[in-house]
Amino acid sequence: MTRAPSRLSGIFYGWWLVGISGFVMVISTVPLFHAMSVWAVALEREFGWNRTQLGFALTFTRIEGGLMGPLEGYLTDKVGTRRMVFLGLIVLGGAFIFFAQIQNLWMFYLAYIMMALGQGMGSWIPLMTMINRWFSRRRAMALGWSNMGSRAGALILVPIIAWSIDPDQDRLGWRMTATILGVFMIVVAGPISKLIRDRPQDYGMLPDGDEPAPARTAESGPGGAAAPVEDGLTATEALRTPAFWLIAFGHGFTSMVIIAIMAHLGLLMVDKGFEIQDAAFVVTIYTAVAMGFQLVGGYVGGRIPVRFALAFFTSLQASGVVVLVFADTMTMFYAFAVLFGAGFGGRNPLTVAIRGEYFGSASFGKILGLSTVPMNLLLLIAAPLVGWMRDVQGDYTDAFLVMVLTNIAGAVCFILAKRPVRKPASEPAAAD
Repeated sequence: MTRAPSRLSGIFYGWWLVGISGFVMVISTVPLFHAMSVWAVALEREFGWNRTQLGFALTFTRIEGGLMGPLEGYLTDKVGTRRMVFLGLIVLGGAFIFFAQIQNLWMFYLAYIMMALGQGMGSWIPLMTMINRWFSRRRAMALGWSNMGSRAGALILVPIIAWSIDPDQDRLGWRMTATILGVFMIVVAGPISKLIRDRPQDYGMLPDGDEPAPARTAESGPGGAAAPVEDGLTATEALRTPAFWLIAFGHGFTSMVIIAIMAHLGLLMVDKGFEIQDAAFVVTIYTAVAMGFQLVGGYVGGRIPVRFALAFFTSLQASGVVVLVFADTMTMFYAFAVLFGAGFGGRNPLTVAIRGEYFGSASFGKILGLSTVPMNLLLLIAAPLVGWMRDVQGDYTDAFLVMVLTNIAGAVCFILAKRPVRKPASEPAAAD
């Protein structure tokens, strides 16, 4: 496909891509990350693995992200989001089929590494790069809608997975559920990737659906249409700014607790006498709240400095974790879900929007990929650290209080991350 409609049914094509990106993130990230709490309960029941061993699975996904993130960013800029999504979903689907066949711990870890590779290739970095290129003034809102779509899918998919794999019930079981998910990902990889368009400039269009202006162009696009020039810092220039490192570490510090909750929430609730369906319901609640706050975050981020908005939502997320530490009734778990979901949801689109606002779109894929290295160095220790502290101490209290402190550290990083000086559009960035 060599062309894209500027509008489909009267709607700017970028907004259709927002919906497509939300769908791709649902099928690629929800079964792997959001449903980890329920997979962990089923795996613990069948194999008897301890919490540290289970937590290491998400650690291996972060090692993959740290090693492959820069390459995934480079490939996104080089070959485009469409090809990355296709290849990523094929790899991810095959990895889920392999996951359904595991018989021991090393196979479990290998399966999660393979799944993380597919998810990384076909989800967050390429999709966020695509949206960043299709939107400028409305970037935060577009990112909010995209992430809201993925949360809406999680509302449906996590309870279905929990119902299907519940070890106390005779239903599909976790192996058949994983196989079905893998086959579905492979089947939809081709059709969904054909709908993706990498950037509006390839079609003589401007971000946000604005009409191209001759004074703002460098060369003609297809069919004689003017092709606007992307602006921003190169990856090398971004690496030299304090903002790059503060955002990367701030993102990492504030995401540590998310990884820990994905791995351990179900186990924590089982420890306190609750059922796997109770855990799935709590995940559903915080996902629903996060879905709504994606848009709140996008709205707030468009009206106050993004770094202050990030610090606010990060603090809200931390307050939810404090409630989780002392929760012993479903009412308290619901309170955790509301606070955590509001903070997590509001923060999520802004961590991408601030990079686009600060560094521009010219080398966004490379910049986003490189920023995953320090971020994943923090994320890789979260789940096993929490699991190890629980195994040693017998409960999760101190482990999640440590996660509260990392949230506070992340808020400080965001506040300190001031906007760097960017190249004007008339001085295109050199290729890295």
